Amino acid sequence: MSDPLAGLYQELILDHAKRRVGDGVLEHFDGSHYERNPTCGDEVTVQIAFEPGSDRIAALGWQGNGCSISMASASVLAELAPGMTVTELRSTIDTFREMLRSRGAGEPDEEVLGDAIAFHGVSKFVMRVKCAMLAWVATEATLPR
Repeated sequence: MSDPLAGLYQELILDHAKRRVGDGVLEHFDGSHYERNPTCGDEVTVQIAFEPGSDRIAALGWQGNGCSISMASASVLAELAPGMTVTELRSTIDTFREMLRSRGAGEPDEEVLGDAIAFHGVSKFVMRVKCAMLAWVATEATLPR
């Protein structure tokens, strides 16, 4: 990853940490899950709503406290998930997890990850990977089997 691109990704993460897309309680939701990172104390509760009669995500809301990385990651996920089916979201979560386990190697698929690609640099910092994964793990737990 080039330095200018890394700078843009850092700006995107900081922007999402401030804007916090999806932050707040959903009026109606079909599933909810709380996750906490015991290492640093970050915490998030994710709520998910489906389009009536389908497995397509209508909305993803969350509430949490933590570092910029965990809050930005929840924000990016809340922006990315609506419109996806459960299968598509599970696949996206797997792709995100794989990217974060890469330790900075390879080129992640921007078409699949969208703005979540900005967290590629986080994969070089093992202690921060759990921060970036927190909302994604909570979301995965809300999805029907």
